Amino acid sequence: MMFANSTQAQISNVLSDPGFENGLTGWSAFGGNTYSQTDATQAHSGNNYFKIYQAFNGQVNYNGIYQDYPATVGATFTADGWAKTTSGDKLAGANLAWIDVTFRDSSSNTLALYRSFIISTNSLQAGTFPVDTWTYLAATNQYNPSTFQIIGGVSNLVAPTGTAFIRYELFLQGDASTAGNGSVYFDDAELNQVQPGGSTPTPLATQMNIVWNDEFNGTAVNSHHWTFEMGNGDGGWGNGELEYYTNRPQNVYVTNGILHIVAIKGAFQGFNYTSARMKTEGLYSKKYGRFEFRAKLPTGTGYWPALWLFPEDSVYGGWAASGEIDVMENRGSIPSTVLGTLHYGGPYPNQQQSQNNGYVFANNSVTNWHTYDLDWTNNAIKWSVDGVAYETQTSWYSASNPANQSVHNAYPAPFDQPFYIIMNLAIAGGSFESPPTAATVFPQDMQVDYVRVYDLTPPLQFTMTHTNSNLALNWPSQIVCHLQSQTNQSGSPSGAWIDLAITNGPYVLPKPPTNAAVFYRLVSP
Repeated sequence: MMFANSTQAQISNVLSDPGFENGLTGWSAFGGNTYSQTDATQAHSGNNYFKIYQAFNGQVNYNGIYQDYPATVGATFTADGWAKTTSGDKLAGANLAWIDVTFRDSSSNTLALYRSFIISTNSLQAGTFPVDTWTYLAATNQYNPSTFQIIGGVSNLVAPTGTAFIRYELFLQGDASTAGNGSVYFDDAELNQVQPGGSTPTPLATQMNIVWNDEFNGTAVNSHHWTFEMGNGDGGWGNGELEYYTNRPQNVYVTNGILHIVAIKGAFQGFNYTSARMKTEGLYSKKYGRFEFRAKLPTGTGYWPALWLFPEDSVYGGWAASGEIDVMENRGSIPSTVLGTLHYGGPYPNQQQSQNNGYVFANNSVTNWHTYDLDWTNNAIKWSVDGVAYETQTSWYSASNPANQSVHNAYPAPFDQPFYIIMNLAIAGGSFESPPTAATVFPQDMQVDYVRVYDLTPPLQFTMTHTNSNLALNWPSQIVCHLQSQTNQSGSPSGAWIDLAITNGPYVLPKPPTNAAVFYRLVSP
């Protein structure tokens, strides 16, 4: 007997953290005053719920959270959730709240719009939305996306021609008043993908899988993945950095599954420090997706470790008109904090940047292993550490013409082009990090366990086909994975799994040993 193992089950709700038990994991926020609250007595279920209120900025404002999920033409969904406003903090004024669902094309243009019942002062006064009670809301009202006039009611939401993804939003429109105009709670959000004309869940059409990676399992840096910057280009790479970059084994090496980028104090080529800077330029670049790496960093004044993304082709002009995305960077003098930054705007010196206060480790520091993630879509870029989101940016621009900075390329430029990966350990740099002091310890290194890039792909699972009289296994070719098998004479799936020398299907199943079962599985990475 032969068995193909697949862990991908059919699901209904495609939203991440729909009950807000994990602090809005998977959600992107816009506007202000959006919170995951912990209070089991107030939640519809579990311990947490989502709380939202207006921005109090003196003008009509829009606040909320959303998730995007890929959808193809004809895909069918239902969308709903639960909402409540309390007598102690009742929605008032001209504030409005609802569930908003849109089908969008690859440029994020809205193709179809659906909304739930709209919570308003009028609906509260009429009793159609009771106070202090969780009320079920379903997005069954279809609107004209151009005029925002209601068209009619529907039971299912069907993706129209041109659809690339569906967006589920919990939405509050705040009025121009700066008075206390109450809040709305949401809980148990649902976006269900169903069979057209029915309610049976369909298998997940796409999911995040690894499409490129380096696990550093060899004995040297993989030259098919990485090249090296050399020297101290352009006066310290435009930052006044003090190191001279090399590819010497003293400065960069791989051992025991770990990449080491080492900063050394010592005279070389007229400089007092050496280190390494490696990049995937010309070998691998990517537009959109999740960029992840696991690393531990050095500490001490003068160290500047970073993982960042730079445009493969600077189509909008010189830095920073074509953009830069800093996935993670750290000041060695501040080992408790890492930063994520966007650089954009016009060519230097008209560049702009967006950055919040970074991620601060409570009882930890950058010298321990941590996982750093960047999720990049066409209209939002989100930073996380160890699965905890700490920053989201949704606004940027590109101005290619140095003589007229008011002329902008169409949003989402410049972050609509492929970017390549850079890892480096700099020594000092302009206003970011001071030069080393006598107390700074050398040598130290940035250690990297892996670098992985994820994208939305078909599920990591087998399909079976007949090839003549043989049975063959197939699986998505763009996912980084490998095939394993296990043979057990007793028929129970125990014992060692063996790697097979094949990375892409089809794999024609051989005849198993007499009275034995053969099990197969896919492992990623």
